Formats: sequence, C-alpha cells, structure tokens
Amino acid sequence: MTDQTTNNTSSEEEQLQALLDQISSYIEHYHGGSVDMVDYDGKVLKVRLGGACLGCPLLPSTLHGWVEGTVRQFFPHIERVESVD
Repeated sequence: MTDQTTNNTSSEEEQLQALLDQISSYIEHYHGGSVDMVDYDGKVLKVRLGGACLGCPLLPSTLHGWVEGTVRQFFPHIERVESVD
C-alpha cells in the first residue's frame, strides 16, 4: 500500500516540473536561456538558470518576476523560488 502524502507530493513535483519545462521552453526559444528544477521541499523551489541567463543583468527579474510569478499562480503555497549555482 502506498502513502497518499508521498503520492500527492510526487504528483505535485511532476506538475511543477511540467510547468518549469514550459517556462524553460519559452525562455530558451525567445531569449536563449533555460530554467531547471534543482530541489523542491514543498515550500521552497530551487532552480538553476542557464544559457543566456548566466551573467545577464535581468536575471533577478527573470527569476522573481517571471519564474516565481508564474509558479506561484499555479502553486500559491510555495513561499519562494531561489536560484542556485
């Protein structure tokens, strides 16, 4: 028998990954950057921005305005999105 809490978290992670894949696809197509999920603990999402995002002065705007803003529309309980190296 499986633990329902584990299944909900796994399903949520899969949904979150699918959303990040869509965001990354858009960023890659139009801006040459990317976003990848590194870790998710249920409250904090850690991502790695890559490609043209590296060294870009707009990285904080992309991270907080675009990635975090979009993620929180669908997952309002996520407290913050952090970038890791």
